Amino acid sequence: MLHLASAHFGEIANQAAFRYMERALMLCSHLERGASLVSRLSVRGRILAAFGAAVLAAAGVVVPMATGAQAAPGAGTYSVVNRGSNLCLDVLNVSTADGAGLIQYACTGGANQRFTLTAQGSGYRITAGHSGKCLGVQDSSSSAGKAIVQQTCNGSASQTWTFSDASNGTRIVNGNGAKCVNTRDNSTASLAVIQQNSCDNTITKHWTFTPAGGPQPTPTPTPTTTPTVGPPPGGLVGWATQGGGTTGGGSAPATTVTSSSALSSAVSGSNAAVVRVSGTISCSGMISVGSNKSIIGNSGAVIQGCGLNVSNATNVIIRNLTFRNWNDDGINVQYSTRVWIDHNTLSNGYDGAIDIKRASDYVTVSWNRIYDHDKSMLLGHDDGNGSEDRGHLRVTYHHNWFDGTGQRHPRVRFGNPVHVYNNYYGGVSSYGVASTEGAGVLVEGNYFENTEDPYHLGEGDSGPGTLVARDNHFVNSGTGQAGGSVNSIPYSYSVETASNVKSSVTAGAGAGRISV
Repeated sequence: MLHLASAHFGEIANQAAFRYMERALMLCSHLERGASLVSRLSVRGRILAAFGAAVLAAAGVVVPMATGAQAAPGAGTYSVVNRGSNLCLDVLNVSTADGAGLIQYACTGGANQRFTLTAQGSGYRITAGHSGKCLGVQDSSSSAGKAIVQQTCNGSASQTWTFSDASNGTRIVNGNGAKCVNTRDNSTASLAVIQQNSCDNTITKHWTFTPAGGPQPTPTPTPTTTPTVGPPPGGLVGWATQGGGTTGGGSAPATTVTSSSALSSAVSGSNAAVVRVSGTISCSGMISVGSNKSIIGNSGAVIQGCGLNVSNATNVIIRNLTFRNWNDDGINVQYSTRVWIDHNTLSNGYDGAIDIKRASDYVTVSWNRIYDHDKSMLLGHDDGNGSEDRGHLRVTYHHNWFDGTGQRHPRVRFGNPVHVYNNYYGGVSSYGVASTEGAGVLVEGNYFENTEDPYHLGEGDSGPGTLVARDNHFVNSGTGQAGGSVNSIPYSYSVETASNVKSSVTAGAGAGRISV
């Protein structure tokens, strides 16, 4: 009897469905009069969908939700998922600090990936679940490209958000500049920085809001460079292996020099040459170094009062030298590529110990010791030189010993990725690494001891870059400020366990520690 009643109800429901559909079509015809073709299609589609779903539901038929546009969310707590990457909105390093940047990351359901929407003005404030801070635009800017950060809630337009339907989800629109939340460069990679850009139909500007506690999406895996963990390497590693590699003077016969004039003559020009420095050479200013040179110190070799200027050159190696009391830079690299600076000791100079600038590229700085000095290593010399430097200034810094130095270990502008790994920072008085002016720096496996500020974003008047920190070791030191994503490292390398770095670097860095 029940079965017959159910069947009869289903038949009645089907008949009703057809009657409702007929009425829906009549209503569509009225509404479409005078409308454009696009709006007529929209009206017809929406009304038929609504009537059809309602009738079919009444008849006991389950209708799945569409995977396209999502209704704008209301007040509540959500996980916010990027439709381009299937990764969740997150706060970098689970930070609770003002100014901490937003990123996208594999969905975990943690408090740092839960955001509460609360009515505010003409829209909503969005509050991070783990910190209670509000999402806003860096510097309250209305400009495209500005980062989305968490801030103390103040009710401003920059912290007010509205929502609009998108073909693949919902756009999140800032109340100050009407820009949409997006990933930097439309990236689908984990750790990509979240920023605002003009609103369009790019899929990385589309988001879905999943009520907290709901099922989390499975992230789309993105390739990453995974280093081999092992003992410190002995030969050339890093960016100087790229672009054809760095061999210096190769197997050319060695020339030994003992005076500044002989050194200047031997390292000039572009012919392949191996130049060995013997004894102490006293000089002033800078000695120009040409292409295809290996400049190697014999035991106890010292360059005193001047420095080496690698300018408009390529394929240069500088190893096993002690530099003291230079009156400009110790080693300056500009407009040059494929340079390896290895196992040198530098102290008590005037300006930078090792400075790299002006579109230089493919450089490795390894196993050097700097002490009794303030400005250690500058990468990129001026905030206004971006047009020349972007896409260049790719440098690897590894196994260097910053022994009681002041700043710039390194200070980076524009270069991305810059790789800083397995260095020992002992008693650095000002700061360790600074990533500025859109640079991207990977700070990995370093040992920071008695260093209050290991690394940070921005420096002085220079705007911030991005910095990813992983697997570092801290002894009586601060924790550092990281944020954003960094381009992939293209070469193979081996990372020493960070807690072992102090002993290996103090035993091996500087001049006189290798036989060459």
